Amino acid sequence: MDRTRPGFVTTTEPSGWLAFAGTMAILVGFFNIIIGLVALFKNNYYVAAPGGYLVLNLTGWGWLHLIVGVLAAAAGAALFSGAGWAKVVVVVLAGFNALAHLAFLSAAPAWGLIVIAMDILVIWAVVAHSGERSTV
Repeated sequence: MDRTRPGFVTTTEPSGWLAFAGTMAILVGFFNIIIGLVALFKNNYYVAAPGGYLVLNLTGWGWLHLIVGVLAAAAGAALFSGAGWAKVVVVVLAGFNALAHLAFLSAAPAWGLIVIAMDILVIWAVVAHSGERSTV
């Protein structure tokens, strides 16, 4: 392909979809940070189903959500620079986060479903539109 012809976009700015994915990843990261802090500092806020939590106790879930939240927010911010590594990290973290919230559903079903849906949007936006570039 001739990359010098008019209309061929050669910018390194992320597309609108990658900007959307970055914004959503930052938002999901902040949600995870809030969930993690609440689990760590307000022990009686989350109530597990009679079977208990799937893998970890509440303190473990708090740390897990806090760490994943900080990493997701940082990787989401890196998506705005168009970094290739950020696309991979965001997809991996969003997938891991969706699975973690699936296992945490007994403690926070509404939040869990909302964050899982947001994670799916992030994965779709990055995977389906990662080759696009901004036309601005």
